[in-house]
Amino acid sequence: MFHSFTYGASWVLSKMRVAAVCLCTVSAVHAEPVEVIALGDSLTAGYGLIDQNGFVPKMRIWLEERGFDVRLVNAGVSGDTTAGGLSRVEWSLSPATEALIVALGGNDLLRGLDPSVSRANLEGILKVAQDKGLDVLIVGMEAPGNYGPEYKAEFDAMYPELADAYGALYFPRFFEGLYVVGSTPAELRDVMQMDGIHPNAEGVDLIVGAMGPAVAELVERASE
Repeated sequence: MFHSFTYGASWVLSKMRVAAVCLCTVSAVHAEPVEVIALGDSLTAGYGLIDQNGFVPKMRIWLEERGFDVRLVNAGVSGDTTAGGLSRVEWSLSPATEALIVALGGNDLLRGLDPSVSRANLEGILKVAQDKGLDVLIVGMEAPGNYGPEYKAEFDAMYPELADAYGALYFPRFFEGLYVVGSTPAELRDVMQMDGIHPNAEGVDLIVGAMGPAVAELVERASE
């Protein structure tokens, strides 16, 4: 009888240890940082800024200050178009990547590329993400009026339409945060670099503050 009780108690304790080990293993898996790749151009890369003042480092800090455990990887390449993003998206990802920020299109605008071509490239990126089971945040851009109303309408619409088609999160404009300051070059002078195209450190703070909640939602979705 004594031996039977001892065996039974030992079996229960053994099972409890196994359960504890399994629980710790699951917790360890969930404790891993969520890896997010920021695929973009010079705006993502932090052109003209020291490293810590760039978009990715400041967004990383914004998320960490709010309790998010994130590995935010800078995959921004200055001068890159949507075609460049498509050509390198697969090798920009790692086996640990769980989410993707797509912030491309500004250089397509500067070159006056056909919006249908830009759209096809962005859709190619989204298909790669879909095939790999990645959650995506698409960051839109707005075409200037000098290309004509038809061009602007087609270009501006591709971001929300693709986001809807692929179940991605959507943030309307990379420069959204700057509109609290103004919308004209003169009004934005204090938050832009001398070229009038790229934000300075103060401008990046405003951009990150506006976009941060959308990136946080992306991280939460990838954590589920």
